[in-house]
Amino acid sequence: MLEPKNNDELPPIPPKRYFTIGEVGELCAVKPHVLRYWEAEFPQLKPVKRRGNRRYYQRQDVILIRQIKSLLYEQGYTIGGARQKMSDNPEELAKSNVNASEIRSLVKDLESVIARL
Repeated sequence: MLEPKNNDELPPIPPKRYFTIGEVGELCAVKPHVLRYWEAEFPQLKPVKRRGNRRYYQRQDVILIRQIKSLLYEQGYTIGGARQKMSDNPEELAKSNVNASEIRSLVKDLESVIARL
């Protein structure tokens, strides 16, 4: 399991339409078998499946996976508790986690600008 301090250092999501399971694993620091398990446990997570049952995730799926990861690894929820929290108030949860990731990205950008000066 990842240390909570490492979960804040996720790379920004590139501007692509679809991501493979390997790419999502790298973007979210989660192994592919965990992503497949989460698909079975969280009904909101439904990647597009194409030839040979290959999974293709969209940007909102990556954001959802980061939210699930935060609930499970950082906030200490169980799978059932995280599922319930996401179904109770999905708008509030999405708003808070997206803003936090955007803020982290902005802070990294500002730090690189300061380093150049």
